[in-house]
Amino acid sequence: MIEDWGQMPDGTAVQRVRLEGGELTAHVLTYGAVLQDLRLAGHAAPLVLGFGEFAPYLTRSPYFGATAGRFANRIRDGHLELDGETYQLDRNFIGKHTLHGGADSTGKRLWDVEDHTANSVTLKIVLPDGHMGFPGELTARVGFSLHEGGVFDIRMSAETDKTTICSLAHHSYFKLDDSPTVSKHSLKVDADRYTPVDAELIPTGETTDVAGTPFDFRTSTAVAQSHDVDHNFCISDSREAIRTVARLHSPTSGLSMLCRTTEPGLQVYDGAKIAIELPGLDGKPMGAYAGLAMEPQVWPDAHHHENFPQAVLRPGETYTQHTQFVFSEGET
Repeated sequence: MIEDWGQMPDGTAVQRVRLEGGELTAHVLTYGAVLQDLRLAGHAAPLVLGFGEFAPYLTRSPYFGATAGRFANRIRDGHLELDGETYQLDRNFIGKHTLHGGADSTGKRLWDVEDHTANSVTLKIVLPDGHMGFPGELTARVGFSLHEGGVFDIRMSAETDKTTICSLAHHSYFKLDDSPTVSKHSLKVDADRYTPVDAELIPTGETTDVAGTPFDFRTSTAVAQSHDVDHNFCISDSREAIRTVARLHSPTSGLSMLCRTTEPGLQVYDGAKIAIELPGLDGKPMGAYAGLAMEPQVWPDAHHHENFPQAVLRPGETYTQHTQFVFSEGET
């Protein structure tokens, strides 16, 4: 089912698509290719953070459920150099760096519904050459579908007519019970290394062993830490076949979620800076640690670090990503 669910500032309609399958019900917006709501049968609380109406997405959303791009995460100084050409990108993060593709990114623009069924929808967007400073006309698609076994499936692809960079990321904040925070959730991430960042959250270029740090989630560990988490975990050095990379569990509800992806990195953000005194999907205000973002992607600021997996996309090539979030009762 597709319904009009709000308006952009210029009056253009925003649509909401309802999907059902695999004991899941999802609502997806054409704005930002946003996952607005996700529910599991028999589990009353919403599985993601979001708003019950459209207007707050324009001004108050920290990328709730958005499809971030054309390059997810941060790029130092909004600087990009490709094939001998230098590009100045939109600097929408603290006025110095590029975040999630700029102020008018894929997560903040309208997408078109290209195809849909009862349990799936494919959205398409075309970003013009020079959009937010990036070279190349980029045509991107994201497909959401629901499958048996509580599987929320995401397939992304993109093509360009000029050499550019591309790394998309799904940006839902997950919460597996009705508690005000995720501090009692336990998290396991299959990564031996992470990328340290400076005071402005820009990677230093190093990779550091997680052992002996607050970022060691190799065994199931409570999300509540003495150090806030907003870091990339180094899953692999290149894109691989889809595999399980992380597990989230709520001892309160007994619900678990697997994160499966092809991507080499997983940005984990514990929601420490959420401060939205507006009701969420459960009718309650959303404060610090209200949800946990788990964003499969290429490592942030990759283009400035030759030792990182790269995100360069050239004409004739196709960027692809396959990610799944799988929900079940009990620990996995």
